[in-house]
Amino acid sequence: MSDEVEPGFVRVRLDLSYDGKDFSGWAKQRARRTVQEELETALRTVTRSAETYELTVAGRTDAGVHARGQVAHVDLPAELWAEHADKLLRRLAGRLPKDVRVWRAVEAPYGFNARFSAIWRRYAYRVTDHPGGVDPLLRGHVLWHDWDLDVDAMNAASQALLGEHDFAAYCKRREGATTIRTLQTLSWVRDADGIITATVQADAFCHNMVRSLVGALLFVGDGHRPVEWPGKVLAAGVRDSAVHVVRPHGLTLEEVGYPADDLLMARNKEARNKRTLPGGGCC
Repeated sequence: MSDEVEPGFVRVRLDLSYDGKDFSGWAKQRARRTVQEELETALRTVTRSAETYELTVAGRTDAGVHARGQVAHVDLPAELWAEHADKLLRRLAGRLPKDVRVWRAVEAPYGFNARFSAIWRRYAYRVTDHPGGVDPLLRGHVLWHDWDLDVDAMNAASQALLGEHDFAAYCKRREGATTIRTLQTLSWVRDADGIITATVQADAFCHNMVRSLVGALLFVGDGHRPVEWPGKVLAAGVRDSAVHVVRPHGLTLEEVGYPADDLLMARNKEARNKRTLPGGGCC
């Protein structure tokens, strides 16, 4: 599939962040407030455009999920971009609501696609098991787990989940979509304030994957399940009703990684291929 920018247009990369609390996720939905809708409306307004230019995003976050390092792109008429490029960030800052901000807007290199050119996405999930609950100043970004958590046990259980697998047991299925992913990092660290942060990085994620993985590992951390259980759930290959999808407010998209500019188009094309596991049939 070709991803060439139409003649007379410029592809613009946007780096942005948002507090997901009052959004119904990234993607536009009728009669619901979404990040995509707010950004596209603001962009149309500040450039005084008659039409709306659609954004493509690296990761479509769910309702209530935050982003610190989200990436999107938009194809704009070259004349419009030339007219507004220098003042676009300041104008967007004046038009956008305070819970979403664009930090960078630059012409993207050849072959760049915010979604298909990405080689990894990194999320953080934050939780505390402090008996007093969550610091009120952090309550919108940290989950309270009312059981003591063993970080070493959660790290041990995470090892069986790393690598390329079919994560059907941890994903909400979508018709025609693969659930094969390569999980590159899954680790837990407790800081001096007692906040436990899970760092989860993969080439891509399927729907509910991060929050399902976190839910399973919290059950290990609090002693309700053995260390081997998350790996056995993965191997079973079917959605397990015992896997709890944790609440969205603890989850933040931290960063999206891309290859060198000369590899962007190749990655773009590769990512569009439907994946299968070596020696296996279609998922």
